[in-house]
Amino acid sequence: MTLAAATPSRRGLFVIFGSTFFELVGYFMLTPWLILRLTEQGAPTALIGVFAASAWVGILLVTPFASALTRALGRRPGLWLSGAVPVLAGIGYGLPLEGSAALALWFGLKVLAGMASGLRWVLAEALVAEFAPTHLRGRAVGLFETMVGATFVIGPMLLAAVGPSSPTALWLSVALLAVGLAWAFFVPALPPEADAHEAHVGWRGVWTALRAHPVIMAAGFCGGFFESGLTAILPLYGLALGLGAAAAALLVSASGLGSSVLMLPAGALADRLGRQGGRRGGAGGARLQLMRGCAAITLLATLVIPWVAGTPWLAWPVAFLWGGAGGCLYTLAMIDIGARERGVTLVNSTAVLVMAYTLGGVLAPSLAGAALQWAPRAGFPALLLAVALACLVLLARARASHRL
Repeated sequence: MTLAAATPSRRGLFVIFGSTFFELVGYFMLTPWLILRLTEQGAPTALIGVFAASAWVGILLVTPFASALTRALGRRPGLWLSGAVPVLAGIGYGLPLEGSAALALWFGLKVLAGMASGLRWVLAEALVAEFAPTHLRGRAVGLFETMVGATFVIGPMLLAAVGPSSPTALWLSVALLAVGLAWAFFVPALPPEADAHEAHVGWRGVWTALRAHPVIMAAGFCGGFFESGLTAILPLYGLALGLGAAAAALLVSASGLGSSVLMLPAGALADRLGRQGGRRGGAGGARLQLMRGCAAITLLATLVIPWVAGTPWLAWPVAFLWGGAGGCLYTLAMIDIGARERGVTLVNSTAVLVMAYTLGGVLAPSLAGAALQWAPRAGFPALLLAVALACLVLLARARASHRL
């Protein structure tokens, strides 16, 4: 079947998947290239860390206003804008500037590219959920999240193959970003949003979405805490256990493997259980039960920590379960929002879910790092137990027939 002959929903999914894949491979190839170039130029480590974090600053700046931008521009133009800015930023990195002028430009471009990435993140997630057929939404969202995870690996691998310090790497990453932008122009026309004039946007929309889906947003926070946030601190945790540097670094791979392997099965299981008639709460009840299971897994994996110090090999399955259950919590939360919302409201709720996930990802390494320093044997597991238990209690008390 040709792209032109495909149904709008299938064509939309194909375009969103392809466009996002190329853009993220280019992005995750470009980011380490920039960091390596700053290192070669003798920039202080602290400054490089701030530079790396500036993209997250951009994401947090734009996410609350993603729905307002979408309503002003439209979903397709918003997607095109989110693809064009990283291409222009990549070209800007290649300008022949030196010293403080180059550094100031790079910081500004990184923040702008982060803002574009935040808008792309929200729109792509929302469009996948909207384009996917109802009976396949879980598989589509799970496959999309798995594909996104794969770009974390493919981008750096491609950079290593081309040459980490090669100027060719910069222009190859820009070319990949450009392919992602070009691909996005094939997104099929979308019907007008029925809620375009009634839906709240901006900070009022954020508050509305939080009130509409408080438990779902808490699940997103827990997912970001255990999948994204703990990944950053796992090498430090491994060293605290007495593992070598290489073995400690591999804990990150274990966490990433867990999220990559488990998100698609979780989405497929949500579809399957949701189609079974007579289940309490229907499809929403099935998703809620799966989220409860994921929260329980994070709690059980954390309860194993006291035995990890004496049996270091347990750290790998624990990291695998943290990453897998955390990734599945986010995936199932996105599936649930996609099943309940449409149009601007869907974009707004997705934006708040992304904010919750990002907040969890930002807080986890700072809080866990402090706990490892001050009380490695008691503070670190206590922090993780508190987050996992709070998430499980919220999900256990929720009812599928009420707001989540």
